[in-house]
Amino acid sequence: MTVHVVATAGHVDHGKSTLVRALTGMEPDRWEEERRRGLTIDLGYAYTTLPSGREVAFVDVPGHERFLGNMLAGLGPAPVVCFVVAVDEGWQAQSSDHRDAVAALGIERGVVVLTRADRAPERADAVLAEARAQLATTGLHDAPAVAVSALEGTGLAQLRAALDDVLARAPAPSSERLRLWVDRSFTITGSGTVVTGTLAAGSLVQGDRLQLLGHDGARPVAVRGLHSRNRPCTSLAPVTRVALNLRGVSADDVRRGDALVTPGTWPVTDVLDIRRTTGTAFTAAAVHLVVHAGTAAVPARLRPFDDDHARLSLDRPLPLVLGDRLVLRDPGHRSVLGGAQVLDADPPVLRRRGDRGRRADRLAGMDTRGDVLAEVARRGAVREQHLHRLGLLPTGDPDPPGEVRVLGDWWVHAPVFDSWQQQLRTAVEELHARDPLAAGLSRGAARDLLSLPEPKLVDAVARAAGLEHDGGHIRSPHHRGDLGPVEAALAELEHRLATAPFRAPEADALTALQLGVRELAAAERSGRILRLRDGVVLLPTAPALAMRELARLPQPFTTSQARQALNTTRRVAIPLLEHLDARGWTRRLDAGHRTTVR
Repeated sequence: MTVHVVATAGHVDHGKSTLVRALTGMEPDRWEEERRRGLTIDLGYAYTTLPSGREVAFVDVPGHERFLGNMLAGLGPAPVVCFVVAVDEGWQAQSSDHRDAVAALGIERGVVVLTRADRAPERADAVLAEARAQLATTGLHDAPAVAVSALEGTGLAQLRAALDDVLARAPAPSSERLRLWVDRSFTITGSGTVVTGTLAAGSLVQGDRLQLLGHDGARPVAVRGLHSRNRPCTSLAPVTRVALNLRGVSADDVRRGDALVTPGTWPVTDVLDIRRTTGTAFTAAAVHLVVHAGTAAVPARLRPFDDDHARLSLDRPLPLVLGDRLVLRDPGHRSVLGGAQVLDADPPVLRRRGDRGRRADRLAGMDTRGDVLAEVARRGAVREQHLHRLGLLPTGDPDPPGEVRVLGDWWVHAPVFDSWQQQLRTAVEELHARDPLAAGLSRGAARDLLSLPEPKLVDAVARAAGLEHDGGHIRSPHHRGDLGPVEAALAELEHRLATAPFRAPEADALTALQLGVRELAAAERSGRILRLRDGVVLLPTAPALAMRELARLPQPFTTSQARQALNTTRRVAIPLLEHLDARGWTRRLDAGHRTTVR
């Protein structure tokens, strides 16, 4: 079910709540104090059905400057706005504040509503002209306009039709991943914690498991129930006003400005690089301000790079991505300083002299669609999932740019990948030259050398570089070790074993020949010897020779019979038989008997 969401905007006491009441028949002011004073203090909610059958939920915002933060919380997640100007008073101070908020948030769809038209009908044309001029720099510059009198009921039918037309032309919202900014939290007896908000992206299903990103960190929650327009639902799609009954958190632990998200799909960041979209140019000095995103209001420090680009450091992390709109507010004067758009939710650390200037140049060349190649190049290697989280990739299986190499779930910049291959080849060749008997470069050493973000990338780089990477070491496929230093000893060993194939030399005999572990390992890699367990060393031809003798025995045969047939000792016979078992040439029947496999 979808319920379109429309927020009000306009100067205090210009009839926003009265208009919503006339359109819906519902009282949007929720507090007794609001109804007593006739002044909207916090967000109000009401809903109705338009002539087309479209269902609309209104978020009524306060107009007084003291409640600017509450106004921004209501306007932030809303895609459509009713901008209200009273005909008898015309454009006023808070009209400008709300205009600045609409411009900062990039809201492009709505209706200009001239209220109290019955009080000064002769002023309607002049007030509309002034409103058009004031809204010229916003997305509402050509919005339809309707004059109404909520008390007399005139113009309401035309307003409903205008809203119907605006909502019919609104683009379909994204349902890829959920992000719901919380605007209320309370407890219902028998149900527990309930939160409400505008579902602007993603879809909800009863039973969903979500992540609550709150003032005190992240925690898992489950959706026990869904409501919209005071009706239970099993699923909801954007854009919709929703109420969620949550399991796993108390109402006291959820506040306005918290967000519910699909786990693992949004970056959570407290450092952003931004571009100014509205307001005056950034000054050179760092300033403290309040950043509004969704329903959140977070103190922040802004450090400009130039007139239009800056870095924001937030007091707490928020789920923000490329293209998100922010409102920058002066914390002392309750005024909107301007708007900004997120260019990078995972910006680089700036340490070296000149980094700020280079970063300013980089940001100036970026657009809000993102440059995935540039981001992969900056990082060298990045997981595809992280690019999705940052808003740089669409859903599905996107085709990587030509200069990106895909290694499993990693995207690697091609020049970086080529550099890794060259470094690894050079390191392996230098090791072979320095230590001919070495088994090769260990995988751990290779990862450290290349500063790879994940161990499994080592094999991919080695494979692409044309290197062998088995047994935990990486080596050249053409290198089997220079056995020159031990060639004479190895020849002596081969001579002895050629005479008595199964008389493996004892450890002291190998020591006398100066054949230690490294030398024997190099000889084995060269295919000169076969090493079995317990230090047994034979020629590579020994298994085939053994099978020739064992096949002549009555089947099955015992270990003792095998030892005698091979003219050797138990020390050699048992490892050799186990080796034959492993190769499938013999089969062990029980503790004392085997048979050859024909």
